[in-house]
Amino acid sequence: MKQEKVLIMGAGGQIGVELTMALRALYGEANVIASDIREAHPLLAGKGPYVLLNAMDANATLELVKKEGITQIYLLAALLSATGEKDPKRAWDINMQSLLQVLDIAVQEKLTKVYWPSSIAVFGTTTPKQDTPQKTIVEPRTVYGISKYAGELWCQYYYQRWGLDVRSIRYPGLISWKSEPGGGTTDYAVEIYHEALKHSKYTSFLSADTYLPMMYMDDAIRGTIELMEAPAEKIKSRVAYNLSAMSFSPKEIAASIQQHIPSFEISYAPDFRQQIADGWPQSIDDSAARADWGWQHHFDLDKMTADMLHHLKG
Repeated sequence: MKQEKVLIMGAGGQIGVELTMALRALYGEANVIASDIREAHPLLAGKGPYVLLNAMDANATLELVKKEGITQIYLLAALLSATGEKDPKRAWDINMQSLLQVLDIAVQEKLTKVYWPSSIAVFGTTTPKQDTPQKTIVEPRTVYGISKYAGELWCQYYYQRWGLDVRSIRYPGLISWKSEPGGGTTDYAVEIYHEALKHSKYTSFLSADTYLPMMYMDDAIRGTIELMEAPAEKIKSRVAYNLSAMSFSPKEIAASIQQHIPSFEISYAPDFRQQIADGWPQSIDDSAARADWGWQHHFDLDKMTADMLHHLKG
């Protein structure tokens, strides 16, 4: 079997750092090239091939793919929900152009697989809030969500038209102790742990009872790799799979932290991100992923809180 050679674009982001490390453990350090528009994240620096690469530069990307004999691309570079709303046209250009360029390169160079993440941001106020189905009403209200849904359809199109094996997950909010949040609406669930340990208090930019689907990064990385390693015949959805683990509110995550830090206090000052969150589901039905390729989550809220605080305490 041919040795896979993987290129990760956007390796310095919240998902990219940990996915790079996991893929290097799977394929070997030399066979996973990390790239980003900025210098290597501290957890990646000096620990494997790293290239400065602008995801918008199609020529440089193609040159790198040819030079290194790349067989798979993980395109993680994007402007996220809250950041994207500050400059919608720029967010659209970055999120869409980078994807279309990679899809074209993948067809041209006959890559074996492409991974491109989607998000629960594809859903909107008209989507069922509880147990949002795999196939449902999709009317996103942010440019990030619009770009992600358009991208899902492009991925499906390239699969149907050229047989390109593109796979995708609609991530819920992701929580990690290893890398900083990247400008998303669910970032409070990462920030709250840091602030609990530093100051024993946190001001949430979402209201107390705002429920959103969430997932610990360990589960997200494992799920991504399991999707990509699954036999092609098991991949029944060529838009993106719903993926879920837990749903909770700021009030509930605060209560979970207080089990470990009784003095912790939370207050609430909802900002523009509240309106974004109000347009998203409160829980996700991921039964298709569980049935098609065996997805199962390992972390619930309390298990995640214990692990987060353990690692952040150092």
